[in-house]
Amino acid sequence: ADFDAKKKRKVAEIYQALNSDPIDVAALRRMAISEGGLLTDEIRCKVWPKLLSVNTDDLPPLPVGKELREDSKDYQQVLLDVRRSLRRFPPGMPDDQREGLQEELIDIILHVLKRNPQLHYYQGYHDIVVTFLLVVGNRLATALVEKLSTHHLRDFMDPTMDNTKHILNYLMPIIDQVNPEVHDFMQSAEVGTIFALSWLITWFGHVLSDFRHVVRLYDFFLACHPLMPIYFAAVIVLHRKQEVLDCECDMASVHHLLSQIPQDLPYESLISKAGVLFVQFPPSKLAKEAAQAERTAASTFKDFELASVQQKPDTVLRQRFRERLRGEERLPGEERTKSILTKPRTNRFVKLAVMGLTVALGAAALAVVKSALEWAPKFELEIFP
Repeated sequence: ADFDAKKKRKVAEIYQALNSDPIDVAALRRMAISEGGLLTDEIRCKVWPKLLSVNTDDLPPLPVGKELREDSKDYQQVLLDVRRSLRRFPPGMPDDQREGLQEELIDIILHVLKRNPQLHYYQGYHDIVVTFLLVVGNRLATALVEKLSTHHLRDFMDPTMDNTKHILNYLMPIIDQVNPEVHDFMQSAEVGTIFALSWLITWFGHVLSDFRHVVRLYDFFLACHPLMPIYFAAVIVLHRKQEVLDCECDMASVHHLLSQIPQDLPYESLISKAGVLFVQFPPSKLAKEAAQAERTAASTFKDFELASVQQKPDTVLRQRFRERLRGEERLPGEERTKSILTKPRTNRFVKLAVMGLTVALGAAALAVVKSALEWAPKFELEIFP
């Protein structure tokens, strides 16, 4: 009952902020961040546009599918990703309704890309767009996603991953400020930050199975600085500090542990911790450490190239494997296996690549690397488990 009273009070405050003249956006930000976020999708439809300063009286007309699809260089990849997005729709939704929404999802993405040729599609973008589609419907989602893509998500939509890497480089300095022991352990394990890539570029939409948690986080992120998701990622790692420290201190074990995100996180307390950390250690304070991480990370970030030469990750991977296999084919069978298995020690890039494979496919995969072509097309990096 106490909770209901609090909820009623909060709803009243939100409407008061919406109805004041001018609209009290600062109050709406506070509501979106504070416990429970914006509470209902009905409220989100009204408040999310205000947080992104999108004028809802003047929405562009809806995109028309057919020409969009014929003109778009990204259509095939978007189609693949959207087809794979079944679990992002509420369980029990009738197939025809879901298929209709998937068509709308494709159109929204292609529309935003067409209107903003400077933006590049990346795998995982659809996880963000589908969240907006499910909450606010396609017309408003199109306007919000366009604004978000040219602001908060802008760094992920460059032709290269340099800016995304740069944002990930804030992760370790934040952890270091709060818990140097966890930081040093992760450094020793050489785990890098790739486990948090899908968290960051999908705003956790891809990795959390409960839609309520996803929209609660979106309330929070929409009301905050664009770097807030990386603070939230740090807080999740810190929340699991004991598990991390109890882990084998090697890359594959720590990466595996961290990339499996627990579904029962205490979201409200993590959100308030992330907010506190942001105030204590703002990005400007961490910029120097992040730049340093950039230099040391540059050598380990070859795995990013593997993880996503962004536009066509699936095909790029296949091509890489073919090139590597061609090099190996000249060796007799046994040496070929040996060469693939021993190379990681001398070549960091291959080490990371193989680590990604091991984690994604289990150790058995290493034994069949020489028949990689048979499984490479089906294999997706564990960024998207």
